[in-house]
Amino acid sequence: MKVALLMGSDSDFPRLEDCVATLKDFGVPVTARVMSAHRTPEDVVQFVETDGPADGVRVFICAAGGAAHLAGVVAAHTNLPVIGIPMDNPPLGGLDALLATVQMPGGVPVATVGAGRGGPINAALLAIRILAISDETLAGRLAEFTKSQAAKVHSKDAALQAKLSNS
Repeated sequence: MKVALLMGSDSDFPRLEDCVATLKDFGVPVTARVMSAHRTPEDVVQFVETDGPADGVRVFICAAGGAAHLAGVVAAHTNLPVIGIPMDNPPLGGLDALLATVQMPGGVPVATVGAGRGGPINAALLAIRILAISDETLAGRLAEFTKSQAAKVHSKDAALQAKLSNS
């Protein structure tokens, strides 16, 4: 089971590297491609309908800024899960992309994560949760990750309490 990360521009990749790293940390194969809903629509459709699924893609993550139509176009051509990452590009800081990604018409679902630094990581984790439904090994890794997140918070709280009691 593979995840495909599609981005509207290669300039978005530096902000999407955490998405790729998170997927790889969980052992989820990922393929990343630059594809444009507006400039290469035939390529998008070919990849989404044929090439991606034939290569084992089971979840699409689509990152785009501005008009941010990539996730919607992908969702229009597949029944596989689609996760949209609105890129926080100027001049509107991602608000335009967020609204374009989240406001899909009924019947064309796109799960949308937040714009900004957390979005790519959350997109990866959502894809992992989707895949973990049918993969016990991945579900176990996800459970361990969740425990480690809680342990980090408990550790930070203990450090804060120690600092406050020494003041």
